[in-house]
Amino acid sequence: MPRRIESEGATLGFTFEGRAVTARAGDSVAAALMAAGLRDLRDSAVSGQPRGVYCMMGACFDCLVEIDGQPNRQACMTPV
Repeated sequence: MPRRIESEGATLGFTFEGRAVTARAGDSVAAALMAAGLRDLRDSAVSGQPRGVYCMMGACFDCLVEIDGQPNRQACMTPV
C-alpha cells in the first residue's frame, strides 16, 4: 500500500557527486536522480562501463550507490 504524504508538494534536497538534487517527499533516490537527468550512477567493477537504474524494484542491483557513508545501497529501494 502506498504511503500517504501529509504535506503534498513537500520537497527535499540532497547532493549526488557534488550536484544538488531536489526530490519530492516519498520519492526513491533513483527516481529523484532520474528526474534530475542523472542516468549513470556508478561504474561496473568488472567492465568499467557506466551502470544506472534498470529494474526499479530491487532485483537487479544496478543502482547501487553510497548513501550517508553506507556503500551498496539500492537507490531504487531507498526513499529520499
